Amino acid sequence: MRLSAFWEAFRIAAASLRANKLRTGLTLIGVVVGVAAVIAVVTIIKGLDQTVASTFSSQGSTVFTVSKLPQIILSREDFIKANKRRDVTEGDAEAVARLCTACWRTGVAARSASVVKYGDQKSEDVPVRGVTPSMFDIEDIDIDAGRPWTASEDQAAHDVCVVGVDLLENIFGGQAPERAVGREVRIGGRPFEIVGVAERLGTIFGFSRDNFVLIPYPTYRKMYGTKASLFIHIQVETAAELEEAQDQVRAIMRTRRGKTIRDEEEGFALETQDVFLNLYGKATSNIYLVTIGVAAISLVVGGIVVMNIMLVSVTERTKEIGIRKAIGARQKYVLTQFLIEAVMLTAIGGLLGVISGFLLAYIISFLAGFPLLLSLWSAVLGVSVSSIVGIISGLWPAWKAARLDPIEALRAE
Repeated sequence: MRLSAFWEAFRIAAASLRANKLRTGLTLIGVVVGVAAVIAVVTIIKGLDQTVASTFSSQGSTVFTVSKLPQIILSREDFIKANKRRDVTEGDAEAVARLCTACWRTGVAARSASVVKYGDQKSEDVPVRGVTPSMFDIEDIDIDAGRPWTASEDQAAHDVCVVGVDLLENIFGGQAPERAVGREVRIGGRPFEIVGVAERLGTIFGFSRDNFVLIPYPTYRKMYGTKASLFIHIQVETAAELEEAQDQVRAIMRTRRGKTIRDEEEGFALETQDVFLNLYGKATSNIYLVTIGVAAISLVVGGIVVMNIMLVSVTERTKEIGIRKAIGARQKYVLTQFLIEAVMLTAIGGLLGVISGFLLAYIISFLAGFPLLLSLWSAVLGVSVSSIVGIISGLWPAWKAARLDPIEALRAE
């Protein structure tokens, strides 16, 4: 087919779509919805992927924890089973630090929640963690203003703390971190001096990571006692040493709990950050599958609508087709004409779907507070798939138009 003839077919197709604006718009809806759903979800999940990866990259593959309960519990039965375990104690932490030769750093953390007050301002249910000084390095906690507490302050169980920036907004009216250092707040009714303010960590899945107070573990023990189970954090120098360190720690903890090789229940949870990444991966993969299903249904419906509209167009333009064939138009020209019209219709729908999908992803990412990562391949895929739908749905109407007998077509009313 010559270029001039192709261009003429393109012009006629565009004129036909402009002449039936309402019908064209209604036809596009199914294609637009399907493509927009895929574009929006792919864009949002790519942004979430980056957020989740950066959230856990500070510890990466060199840190793991030992605790009584797993960090993620998916059933009531698992909770009841894990809750029967012995608490993780200071003795366990000391044994790990002493006997694990592959461990580079070890730290202890205990968790609670309390009311934090400053003057007549207060913030309720603030997570309070008692940690050893090594936890600042293990968890890669950077200080924006002030300092961590010293070893002597830790050993003497001084009432000092490092706070997250949310507390500056909640009880200090959003003052600069430097102005909060040195001030006295009351945690659970006990006065504490703020010696440092941690750098902002941001939010993930709409939850702030900056609402916390860190205090020396000996101070925590003095306030809350030693009944609660602890978290032991272990860090190795390189990722290659992680497996060896885990094996050593597992052996140490099993020995302290009197477990034999035959015992499947270890009596503790040994986990890396992969537990969160794996759960996130499973959740997003399900979202992908659901979205692909919705998009597929929308595109199938859109394709059926396009086919019906093209059949209506063939019926309406039967006489026109008869005239064109009577003056010498070949079957392939008529076939190409209607195929171009169907593909143009769905390609426009694909383009509008890409724009709508990116716009929807931008709004959601802005409200949720995670980065927007535009994907060129998803845009190309969206337009390409919609164009393929146009070809498939336009084949039968185009073939029907091309096969019309010119004499019968001219008789049509």
